[in-house]
Amino acid sequence: MSTDKPVSVTCARTLLADVRACTLCAGHLPLGPRPVLQLDPAARILVAGQAPGSRVHRTGVPFDDPSGDRLRDWMGIDRPSFYDATRIAILPMGFCFPGTGTSGDLPPRPECAAAWRDKLIAAIPNIGLTLVIGRYAHAWHLQDKAKATLTETTQAWRDYGAGVIPLPHPSPRNNIWQKRNPWFIETVLPALRQRVKALLG
Repeated sequence: MSTDKPVSVTCARTLLADVRACTLCAGHLPLGPRPVLQLDPAARILVAGQAPGSRVHRTGVPFDDPSGDRLRDWMGIDRPSFYDATRIAILPMGFCFPGTGTSGDLPPRPECAAAWRDKLIAAIPNIGLTLVIGRYAHAWHLQDKAKATLTETTQAWRDYGAGVIPLPHPSPRNNIWQKRNPWFIETVLPALRQRVKALLG
C-alpha cells in the first residue's frame, strides 16, 4: 500500500483525535460513544476487526480481553509489541461497542466505515500485512473476492496474496469452529506467524 505523499505523524494524530471525538451514531449505542482504535503512519501490520466488546469499551484498550489474548497467540507476539502503534494499527469495522443481541454482540455500526475508514487506511501507508477478522471485515476489505462463508474465505487464505490473511474472530465463542477446522491451526497460523515475524523482526 502506498500514497503519493507521506503521511505526517501530526496529520495522523489529528485524524485520530477527530475519530475519538466522533458521536455520529451516539443515539444507537447503549453505552454511548467511545471509539477504540490504534494508529500510527509507521505501522506495518493492520488488524482489521469487528467492533469492541463491553470490556474493551470499559478499558478503552483494543483487544484487551480473551479474544485479544488468543489473537496475540495466533500472531506469535506479546502485549508490548501488539500495543506499539508504530508497529501495529488496530482499526475495527465499528469503533464503539454496538450493544448485545440474542446471540452475542450486535454487528458493527455501518456509520464508522462510511465516515472514516478510507481516511484512516490512507493514513497508514506502510502496511505490509492486513489481518482481516470476521465476516464484516471480510466483506469490506475483500469485497467481491470474499467467499460465500467465513470458513470458505479463511480456507482460501492463499488466494489473497502475501499482504492479506482472512481470519475468524478469535473469540472463545469460536472454539467449536476451530475444532471442526483443524487445518486453520495446522496451515494458517504458521504462515501468519511467519509473516508477522518478517515484518516486525
